[in-house]
Amino acid sequence: MRVTRGSLMLIGTLIALGTTALYALRTRPLPVEVATVGYGPLQSTVEDQAETRSHDRYVVAAPVAGRLLRVLLRDGDPVTAGQSVATLAPVPLSVREREEALAAVQSAAATERSARAQLDHDRQDLAQAGRDLVRLRSLSPQGLASIQALEHARTAVTSLEMEVAAAHHRALAAAAQLRGAQAALNAIRTLGPNRTSTLTVHAPAAGRVLRVLEPSERVIGSGTPIMIIGDLQHLEVVMEMLSTQAVRVKPGMSAEILNWGGERPLRARVRRVEPYAFTKISALGVEEKRSNVILDFLEPPATLGDGYRVEVRIVVWSAPHVLLSPLSATFRCTTGWCVYVLADNRARLRSVRIGHRNDEAVEILSGLRAGERVITHPSNDLVPEARVTIKP
Repeated sequence: MRVTRGSLMLIGTLIALGTTALYALRTRPLPVEVATVGYGPLQSTVEDQAETRSHDRYVVAAPVAGRLLRVLLRDGDPVTAGQSVATLAPVPLSVREREEALAAVQSAAATERSARAQLDHDRQDLAQAGRDLVRLRSLSPQGLASIQALEHARTAVTSLEMEVAAAHHRALAAAAQLRGAQAALNAIRTLGPNRTSTLTVHAPAAGRVLRVLEPSERVIGSGTPIMIIGDLQHLEVVMEMLSTQAVRVKPGMSAEILNWGGERPLRARVRRVEPYAFTKISALGVEEKRSNVILDFLEPPATLGDGYRVEVRIVVWSAPHVLLSPLSATFRCTTGWCVYVLADNRARLRSVRIGHRNDEAVEILSGLRAGERVITHPSNDLVPEARVTIKP
């Protein structure tokens, strides 16, 4: 086959055009999004669902076995301390049942003594923390006490004030339980031999009926719960938090109550992180270790009730002025964490050291300077030194 000069020129032209097109395609700048690194405030938080509950719940139970007459109270009705809430027609009691009633009184008395002893202990701890705070305040102007130590002392006083308030309410609850057990025992002792008398069950404390568990007339056994009474003016929030997050939470930390039904978040404070973790199955069937975190409202709304679902955000760390980069710009690399810095229309790979972070931003400890631009959401097509262009 004879190849003419014109054919060779056509082939050469096609090769040149293909090479040019391939080079143009390979060197076409990749469109990217960028953000500027700068200083600003940062908060590290943990969030999870929670629910409200009455700080002091009282389960009113039948002190003896018998026929429960129809309960006239309904959910939400107010009650006062000592008010009649149910009536029982007791069945004949055995010696064992009388001894159990006496033992219930003795147990309630021991619980009441323990609660008062704990209240006295917490009051002494609060007094000592107050003295420590006064001493640090006097040393601070002379430079003999750090700001951090002063803040820790203030937090300790606030936390212990909450502990004293909680211990006081526990002591009141224990005293109410003792009065209820003693009243049941006295009523049993006053029943006639024919057992035709009725036994009145009284409310151990003032509050509202949260739920009537046994509204209808029927025969019930000793210790059967009849209703639950609680004080809706003193609510707390219970948050079942993953144990890996609960270790970051400390009493006294600030928190916000979100998605509770109101227009704005509610302020709260962590009172206690329970030391015992329990196993719970998630919606995906995964076993999780969780621990209860108890929070107190700083501004409780009148519309919330017992058992309402809310969301809680706890601030575990905050700083007013740190170097920030978008979290979406950082990614794992062989040296730890890296970012792509935009310089001369090219993506420069740079290692960085990060600190605290949240869902939007991350603290940069080293590797970047304020004013530099980083590429956010880098794709897999982006490689070091690649030409890039900013998306419009």
